[in-house]
Amino acid sequence: MSWLTRDAALARLGVKPQTLYAYVSRGLIRSQPAEDDPRSSVYSGSDIDAFLKRRRTGRARSAIAEGTIAWGDPVMQTAITTVRDGQLIYRGTDAVTLAETAPLEEAAALLWQADSLDTTSTPQSPARGETGKARLLSWLATRAARDLPGHGRSPAALRRDGAVILNGAAEAITRSSGPDAFHGRLASYWLVGDEAGDLIRRALVLVADHELNPSTFAARVAASTGSSLAAAALAGCATLTGPRHGEASARALAYLKAACRDGPEAALGAIAARGEYMAAVGHALYPDGDPRARALLDWMDLGDPLKAAIEAAQEASGKLANVDMALAALTLKLGLPDDAPFLLFASGRIVGWLAHAMEQLTSGQLIRPRATYTGD
Repeated sequence: MSWLTRDAALARLGVKPQTLYAYVSRGLIRSQPAEDDPRSSVYSGSDIDAFLKRRRTGRARSAIAEGTIAWGDPVMQTAITTVRDGQLIYRGTDAVTLAETAPLEEAAALLWQADSLDTTSTPQSPARGETGKARLLSWLATRAARDLPGHGRSPAALRRDGAVILNGAAEAITRSSGPDAFHGRLASYWLVGDEAGDLIRRALVLVADHELNPSTFAARVAASTGSSLAAAALAGCATLTGPRHGEASARALAYLKAACRDGPEAALGAIAARGEYMAAVGHALYPDGDPRARALLDWMDLGDPLKAAIEAAQEASGKLANVDMALAALTLKLGLPDDAPFLLFASGRIVGWLAHAMEQLTSGQLIRPRATYTGD
């Protein structure tokens, strides 16, 4: 990344110093202390170029609003998570670095701005269903139907509610209660050892949040109405069930199984014959590769067949594996059941849904966009 001195930034923008400082305060242009003189600041050249490009485009408000829906310009402010220069950042902390040592509960404390979390509280709501996915959804629905609205509750009270929901989600999925961390309960549920449990821990932290993805946006919309945290988490979890979001790993898992059994060429040929595209490769926010996938795959001893299958998928698509592929590979490597990728994703991401719901409730703002009418 290039950094410009103040004079160079002013010259490129063609503005006065006060205007440059206003852009920085609004988050439009990043700044940092200069290495040779900490009393001076330097400014992001890439942010300035992007700002000038938007200004030259001169789009109408309606066109700008329409463009934000799919990978467009930011539509709201958050202090929780961002993607910058190929890194996933949780409140100023690199998510990959955090995942090397932290359990999910520590990531939750960071994202919720809590000094500590009491996750030993008893959820006191039955979870019904034959699968972990069904039990999680039914448990959240039961809580959403009976919990008090989140509107008007203090941040401390919301964090206490969040801890109850996080513990309840773990109990619903694994049918186990107690003081164990989320990853330990999942490892026991899947009957795997400590080494596998550590990989599960890392995966949960890596998927804990990812800025304004579809399920998180759904959770924020629910929370903006003043709903309970459980209702917001239910909205997020329901959105996660879609094949283009949390279920993308299921398609990747099917491919990896076929590739390891029949060879990558045959597996890729079967996908092409069905008129489908390769799932779980590429990511619009990471043109140089998803750091979550890269880290998780590096932490695993994949073995030659699995490694060859992933490399073949990347070569055929011209894109690098994303975190959905990594979760599928983890499932196959550890011998987990087919619903494990969804449960890993939901177990980790519930922390992010709750963080965004808390932030939205605290803001007091209602999310209510308008639509462009195209009918008669």
